[in-house]
Amino acid sequence: MRSKNPEIMEQIAGYIGEYFRQHHFTPSTRDIAGAVGISPASGYNYLVEMSRRGILTYEDGEITGLPKINKTPTGYVSAPLVGSIRCGDPENEEEQVEMYVSLPEVIFGKGECYLLRAVGDSMVDEDIEDGDLVLIRKQTSCEIGDVVVALDENNENTLKVYGGVDNTSHKAILFYANEDVYPGRYILVDKLVVQGVAKHVIKEL
Repeated sequence: MRSKNPEIMEQIAGYIGEYFRQHHFTPSTRDIAGAVGISPASGYNYLVEMSRRGILTYEDGEITGLPKINKTPTGYVSAPLVGSIRCGDPENEEEQVEMYVSLPEVIFGKGECYLLRAVGDSMVDEDIEDGDLVLIRKQTSCEIGDVVVALDENNENTLKVYGGVDNTSHKAILFYANEDVYPGRYILVDKLVVQGVAKHVIKEL
């Protein structure tokens, strides 16, 4: 592959970042090529080279990772929506990025985070309902009362309220949060692995 012009790569990165901030999804190769004044074939080659250099992630004709220099633009955090999580008994979930969502830092804060779509009714007392988007701050520690994404020793995950450690079994307690439907219900896990703590809920009005 011929040497690529670093100025054009910078223009491409800047265009992708600005396009994402305006539209909340990444532009097509043709859009990028038109914006910087090159052919679609050259645009493709530039994206491949930028992906090879780790500037962005370009796979199967799609930009799946934003340019690093623009991934967290001033005032915004880019959070991947990685699918659904069951608000009920633990189940297997395969993480797959559906899209990136640009969120204002002044409301949602800084730090590495991701979005999950809630499924089920076991967390309604925490104001998390079926279909809500839950912003998860990536961290491995939590405190009693935190709403956590929990991964147990069987690699099954669920969204629950962390209740500490049971004195008898010495297992971690994960509480349901729907007293009308699941009064006093909880589950115990032998080895709790925390994948993040819920910080915000985004609802459809």
